[in-house]
Amino acid sequence: MKLNVAVIFGSETVEHEVSVISAHQAMEALDPDRYHVLPIYISKDRRFYYSEGLRSMDAYRDLSKIPSMAQQITFGIIDNRTWILPVKQGFFARKPIEPIDVAIPVMHGTYGEDGMIAGLLEAYRIPYTSCDLIAAGVGQDKVLQKHILNDNGLPLTRWFWVWADEIDTNREEVLKKVHKLIYPVILKPARTGSSVGISIAHNDEEYLECFEEARQYDEKIITEKVIKPMREINCSVLGEGTEAITSVLEEVSHGDSGLLDFKDKYLGNSGKNGAKGTPSKGMASAARIVPAPLDDAQTAYIKELALKTFRVLGCAGVCRIDFLMDAETKTVYVNEINTIPGSLSFYLWKEAGVSFPELMDRLVDIALERERRRSRMTFSYDSNLLAAYNANGTKGSKGAKKI
Repeated sequence: MKLNVAVIFGSETVEHEVSVISAHQAMEALDPDRYHVLPIYISKDRRFYYSEGLRSMDAYRDLSKIPSMAQQITFGIIDNRTWILPVKQGFFARKPIEPIDVAIPVMHGTYGEDGMIAGLLEAYRIPYTSCDLIAAGVGQDKVLQKHILNDNGLPLTRWFWVWADEIDTNREEVLKKVHKLIYPVILKPARTGSSVGISIAHNDEEYLECFEEARQYDEKIITEKVIKPMREINCSVLGEGTEAITSVLEEVSHGDSGLLDFKDKYLGNSGKNGAKGTPSKGMASAARIVPAPLDDAQTAYIKELALKTFRVLGCAGVCRIDFLMDAETKTVYVNEINTIPGSLSFYLWKEAGVSFPELMDRLVDIALERERRRSRMTFSYDSNLLAAYNANGTKGSKGAKKI
């Protein structure tokens, strides 16, 4: 009997289109003999849609047409099983569409990868393949993430963060912190991804311009010392807790700017604005060397850091940890973790001998095993507290001790 697998993607995020590409790749990789794929698209106004037609990339040529070709849906629990339900009622009632056995969130950035979709799935007790809501939230918020990594002895570049409005109320103090790092520095919105809103500043004038750009995407702004000359090395981790393994490493090319921006990552195989030429292959489009040209000792060290990062953040599923290496000193720094990486990092696992379909099988197994473990845990406690509670806030009928 096939498992009903809901692949959930989209949402209100600057990485909306990237999510669509990654989800399409994931759906194509799911074995049709084992899984019945349920494509669930979340629009930019956060409405959920379902249709078999959403499996085709042609459906996304014009996003405004999706409401007319797909059904707006919600979730509901019927006989201890979560079902996809239509939002609009039929002539007699809302007829359930399909039950969900497991969910694969393929969402990048805010309103999804940041833990929101994990919280929704937890509420409906739907097994899912990604990090739980705590790990996802920390993975999205680079400020919280860096504090945890630092407390666990993982190497980080010199950095600080401020609220965006501090540049208006306390500009000189912010600039003093920048001067301590020494230019050039890199500015990042704390809770976005895909290099959106990220830029490098070489002086105060550029810093203030870059800050204004970054604050368009987040209220928390991170400033880091630029590592130069720099190499970016990435490693994917698959599993949960102590049962996790690493992929091969990749080295990503940053070109002349020193930054791999959104277009470099996702439009590398497309024409201008992705409109012409070969369709984008998501993160697989970026210029990269796989495996990364490192010696055995360097490779082993970075894989060790990747596993430790994955574990101390409490991650699960497939993640990608990005590292920065000083090309001269060979010093390695943890840059960030992507808890739902672009293209699910399938291209790294392929080089490690794990095909994309096998990667999807393993993710489903991780989700189901986690649900089996949780089903044996205690999450509620039976008591007669409410039966003994009076409207006046006292226990019992004779003014006993207040609760």
